[in-house]
Amino acid sequence: MPSIEKYLDDRIGHLKETHAFRQLKTEDNLIDFSSNDYLGLSRSTELKHLLATELDNHPHSLIGSTGSRLISGNTAYAEALEDRLAQFHKAEAGLLYNSGYDANLGFFSSIPQKGDTIILDEKIHACIIDGSRLSYANRFKFRHNDLDSLEKKLKVAKGRIFIGIESVYSMDGDSPDLLGIVTLAEKYNANIIIDEAHSAGVLGENGKGLVSSLGLEDKIFARIHTFGKAIGSHGAVILGSKNLRDYLINTSRSFIFTTAAPFHTLASIKVAYDYLNQHPELQKHLIHKIDLFKYRLRKDINLIRSNTSIQSIVITGNEEVMRAGAYLKNKGFSLGAVRSPAVAEGAERLRVCLHLYNSVEEINELAKEINQYL
Repeated sequence: MPSIEKYLDDRIGHLKETHAFRQLKTEDNLIDFSSNDYLGLSRSTELKHLLATELDNHPHSLIGSTGSRLISGNTAYAEALEDRLAQFHKAEAGLLYNSGYDANLGFFSSIPQKGDTIILDEKIHACIIDGSRLSYANRFKFRHNDLDSLEKKLKVAKGRIFIGIESVYSMDGDSPDLLGIVTLAEKYNANIIIDEAHSAGVLGENGKGLVSSLGLEDKIFARIHTFGKAIGSHGAVILGSKNLRDYLINTSRSFIFTTAAPFHTLASIKVAYDYLNQHPELQKHLIHKIDLFKYRLRKDINLIRSNTSIQSIVITGNEEVMRAGAYLKNKGFSLGAVRSPAVAEGAERLRVCLHLYNSVEEINELAKEINQYL
């Protein structure tokens, strides 16, 4: 039997040979077209001042939370924040989690049961796939944003049915036909769970998300809003009924068996939502930046159709997309060179994220370099 170190070395070697090896990196002094900080809240000086004031207003808050929320880590501040988030997003109740990954893992591993059916879009995030694997429910995938494919799976589903989708898909930047999915869910008595990670803060009035922008809050069983992207903080909330909240508190292992988020994190979420309410113009300004980038690109470039901050250009092959990414990095730009198996083989791409803080000059220059390279 080979040693574990030999096995690891062989696997790492294979990743390097196929240009799929990942490394942690720091990219100082590069123009940011890669992060999920779409509104620039994580770097906002005004928001930092608001957070400092909030911390000063609670001088007796602890540095750490001291334990899980079911033991010593719960606070009136956390519960008030959950109520505030539920009210903002027009939900009956909300439950905070330490990350979007924890929230999706906790939901899908605890709500669906043996004999139930989970049906997921084929491009759903890894955390939802992992949570579903921990469930004893039957699992199916349907073709990306394909209502006919979804209905075929619904016709053979058993037990309680759960449809897992995202409001904005993280690699393509596109959105589902949510009205069509709601119609199918009602026809087959299915429950919709939507991850609003990449729409939170970006879509809808004051960044309330895709569901709220369509007025479909009452048609969705659960919404997961995360705070580590456009909200500029960390953590997540599951929004739904009070029964859902109570059930998760009692069964969701990623909630029960983890130390609660510290006060500083909760405060950063609160002031970010205050900021969104005070600046209703943010989403409109971001759309202008997105439209400018798309306008400046050559029309023959293989750009995946998207109206969101995520703009992906398909460049087939790991080696080829890495070469393109290296060229643009050398020109001073930080953006994602996404390789298989993170995306399907043949669909490798440059993933460009547009932000409010990207200047017109920076966007024009990036588009010019992409046009010249491709």
